[in-house]
Amino acid sequence: MKALDRKLLRDLRLMWSQALTIALVVGSGIGGFITSLSAVDSLALARDRFYADGRFADVFGTVKRAPDALAATLRELPGVAEVQTTVEQVVRVEIPDVPDPVIGQLVGIDLRGTRSLNRVIVASGRALAPGHGDDTIEVLVSEGFAQARGLRPGATLRALINGRQRTLRMVGTALSPEYIFAGLWGMPDQRGYGVFWLDAEALAAAYDMRGAFNRIAVRLAPGASEPAVIDTLERQLAPYGSRVVVGRADQTSHSMLDNEIKVQRVLGTVLPAIFLGVAAFLLNVVVTRLVATQREQIAALKALGYPNRRIGVHYLEMVLLIVAAGLVLGVLLGDRLGRLFTALYAEFYHFPSFGHRITPDLLLLSTAITVATAVAGTLGAILATVRLAPAEAMRPPAPGRYRRTLLERLGIQAMPAALRMVVRNIERRPLRSVLSVGGIAAAVAIVVLGNFFRDSIDAIVDTQFSLALRSDIAVWMLEPADNRLRHDMARLPAATQVEATRFVQVTFVNGPRRERGMIRGYAGRAELYRVIDADNRELLLEGRGLVLTDRLAAKLGVQVGDPLRVEVLEGRPRTLELVVGATVREMMGLNAYMDRAALNRVLGDGDLADGYVLSVERGRENELLEASKKVPRIAGAFSKANMLRNMEEISARNVRIMSTIMTTFAVIIAVGVVYNNARIALAERGWELASLRVLGFTRAEVSALLLGELALMILVALPLGMALGWGLTHLIAESLKSDQFYFPAVVRARTYAWATVAVLAAGIASALIVRRRIDRLDLVAVLKTRE
Repeated sequence: MKALDRKLLRDLRLMWSQALTIALVVGSGIGGFITSLSAVDSLALARDRFYADGRFADVFGTVKRAPDALAATLRELPGVAEVQTTVEQVVRVEIPDVPDPVIGQLVGIDLRGTRSLNRVIVASGRALAPGHGDDTIEVLVSEGFAQARGLRPGATLRALINGRQRTLRMVGTALSPEYIFAGLWGMPDQRGYGVFWLDAEALAAAYDMRGAFNRIAVRLAPGASEPAVIDTLERQLAPYGSRVVVGRADQTSHSMLDNEIKVQRVLGTVLPAIFLGVAAFLLNVVVTRLVATQREQIAALKALGYPNRRIGVHYLEMVLLIVAAGLVLGVLLGDRLGRLFTALYAEFYHFPSFGHRITPDLLLLSTAITVATAVAGTLGAILATVRLAPAEAMRPPAPGRYRRTLLERLGIQAMPAALRMVVRNIERRPLRSVLSVGGIAAAVAIVVLGNFFRDSIDAIVDTQFSLALRSDIAVWMLEPADNRLRHDMARLPAATQVEATRFVQVTFVNGPRRERGMIRGYAGRAELYRVIDADNRELLLEGRGLVLTDRLAAKLGVQVGDPLRVEVLEGRPRTLELVVGATVREMMGLNAYMDRAALNRVLGDGDLADGYVLSVERGRENELLEASKKVPRIAGAFSKANMLRNMEEISARNVRIMSTIMTTFAVIIAVGVVYNNARIALAERGWELASLRVLGFTRAEVSALLLGELALMILVALPLGMALGWGLTHLIAESLKSDQFYFPAVVRARTYAWATVAVLAAGIASALIVRRRIDRLDLVAVLKTRE
């Protein structure tokens, strides 16, 4: 073994604890990078593979009723490669001995032909068989719903199909690229919403839809323009009650998947950058200190003929060994956490095959980032060794220049001697002190960021389900009905208050700008279903005319007071000229609102409603839900309490996992920064501390001088870290903003408190370790210094 190699191993053995903390910081950064991106790559790969195998459509449309013969006409349209028509309906489903309401999406399958688009793959059990009884229908059930409800082939359910109770017999579970994510209105409620595939003939017969369809899926020809095809389809389907035609980007399942991939790519970029920046700083501090303590050795090596390049490579090798250990830890950690994240994804997104993998490209990129971190952190120190002349290195470094502190220069003289020494020593090395504070602040920010999602989800739930939707039960009809039905709703057992709603599918037009959407008709002075902005303020609809969300108004290029053309897509063709009465900043979607009475007036339809929200006596929700089944026009119902409970069962656990991982990473950073700074300070000031001990200072007083610096830096870093965390949450929230969703940047006091506790605990633990070293200081050995 060469002499420099032996020196390298000896140096690493002497500084093993510092090397370990740096390797852990590097490993956390690389681990977070690989975790996020490998899980996202696995998710995207499973999605793309399933889309290809399942022949996922590009455009989706809904109509009231159109003849099957129209499909042939649509196939001839420019840009259209394939067309598939189906009958689909939303119904109420009952599980035996389960009072919770369930919404079912019935999808008809042609068992006598091949499904060309959005193919259904049997995951367990068997496929559907042709033929059906009068009251019992075979169904395939979406895998997520079946797993959440513990359903197995052979299970039976009841469904209210076109006003008639029918028995659904489950023969298996199934998957489809159209329902990789299946949740009511985009909510992660797999217990309350399921997809049921059944014989198309049975479904068409039940709804008198033989020879007709109400859903269409289109595959585009290569090179076709999606907007142009959607525009053509809208015109062709308009006479048949076209309600919505959207591209793949706006399809619910794909939109949820795409948003999750976007979130993880952002997190997989921001967080590792923080970790690796801290690692580069720690490497710089450690190597700089090592070079300073080995000046005589460097001079001797140069005097013995070792070239500058070889000496520089020697120190670079030491750094690369440290970060290589961090890389190995990061890859192992990333693989383990990546598998955990993939398993969590599998509970929401369902594929025929979904496994975790780390691509070779990701490993190469991780290696390159690790090497870049090592070089960036140590280049300055290594160049210093190369430039150091032998004669210069033989002399001890020039003593530091001391002067009054900034506080003293500002006239603040009443400082204890110990505090004055602490402040002066911090000011001696301003760059190191600033970077140390920055590293600790980064740890605080990471804890804030890790818990920010919990705060934001809580804010969304509080706004949407406590302030906006104040009712307990919501019911809806397939078609608008006379509002006299509200009297039947009010007579349901335990109902204490009822409000009618009406939702109308429209196209908003302002010059060349067009946006498909929905006008939501609520009570003018609503009590149960209110419009609440992002600042939790209520907006009354009475007398305001048309109200748009700020994002929808921006996309249409309109302001308050501007006229807006509205093309109604339901019932008879109508075009309305409305005035934008107000805008509102909301969290969810491109929404539009009107007073329901005013909406009915401009539509000229009379007093119509297509849904009701009800307030119910506490503990009697199930009684009301059961009674509502006897109201013929009600097609579906849901309980707010059940939906919240189902969502929180999943979200609470996932947020807890995320918080634990991020807090652990933050503690590693805090320990790395505090411990390394303390060790380096001890090495640099050992002679000074030993001298104070000889002069009569106690161990506690000597420790206070050294650890006081760390305490002061932590105290400065805490508010800076909170501010940095606040800024990062706003940056990420803004980067995740989309037309459908606005993630509020909310950080609650409990998150700041938890970040403070976590970082303080890490700092105290590191300080106690260094305190033990101070107590064991060998005074004689330390004081043997050369003059």
